[in-house]
Amino acid sequence: MQEHMPVLLAEALEALDVRPGGRYLDATFGRGGHTGAMLERVGPAGRVVAMDRDPAAIAAGRERFASDERLILVNEAFSRLAQVAAQVGLIERFDGVLLDLGVSSPQLEDPARGFSFVHDGPLDMRMDNRAGVTAAQWLARAGEREIARVIREYGEERFAKRIARAIVERRRTAPFERTLDLAAVVAAAVPTREPGKHPATRTFQAIRILVNDELAEIEAALAASLTVLAPGGRLCVISFHSLEDGLVKRFIQRHSQDDPVYAGLPEVPAEARAKLRRIGRAVHPTVQEVQRNPRARSAVMRVAERLAA
Repeated sequence: MQEHMPVLLAEALEALDVRPGGRYLDATFGRGGHTGAMLERVGPAGRVVAMDRDPAAIAAGRERFASDERLILVNEAFSRLAQVAAQVGLIERFDGVLLDLGVSSPQLEDPARGFSFVHDGPLDMRMDNRAGVTAAQWLARAGEREIARVIREYGEERFAKRIARAIVERRRTAPFERTLDLAAVVAAAVPTREPGKHPATRTFQAIRILVNDELAEIEAALAASLTVLAPGGRLCVISFHSLEDGLVKRFIQRHSQDDPVYAGLPEVPAEARAKLRRIGRAVHPTVQEVQRNPRARSAVMRVAERLAA
């Protein structure tokens, strides 16, 4: 199984301005790459809270960081980061919040999780495999139009109709239960291939987003970040496809200006004032990082700073 390599690690630590004695929230723990680097920088007086909705990730983290009392690990979806901050008494006190929206290598490489189109396994795709509908269950009951819509909107797949038709035709004879079975049907339905990309990539991405309600989770986490960051605290978000990055970009733009309803008026109420200041431009991985870790190639990082109320 491929070891998980944190993406844009040095860039994220710099953007978050991780320093001794600081308080930081890694809302997407994964396998602890960013969290471990934060702990190295915060010193004995610092504190890191890390969250993940995947119970396997939290179990691995408790084993890796068992003796580190500066770290609090929480098995929760990042959409609940405000509730977690309240539980640990750090509402409006975090110096930095990190959201790394990528799927970790252990999740992709473990066939039992059902994320991979190159390793055979049960067609699951749930980040938290204790609850919710699996990919197989959704594919068994969704209509052709719904399947096409999801693949088109969440996968940005131009052959969504062809793929949906092929899925529905095939399931008349047998349900989809295995990842490679679905990948083969999708590949046969796609008439042209993107260089260096498996033809099922976009379809698997789309179904994974749907199963885990990922876009709504991201929107909730972004909104919650405003309630947990201290003035001057940094929000750092690493995205891996345009749907995620678009949400992040629009969120920062929206909250980096006063409510336009009050444009031209002498007084702007506190609740309508800008809450963020954009820090720098979008950051992409270097050529060297992509060579070391090809999964970093589509990453983009955006950073903003919380303004005083």
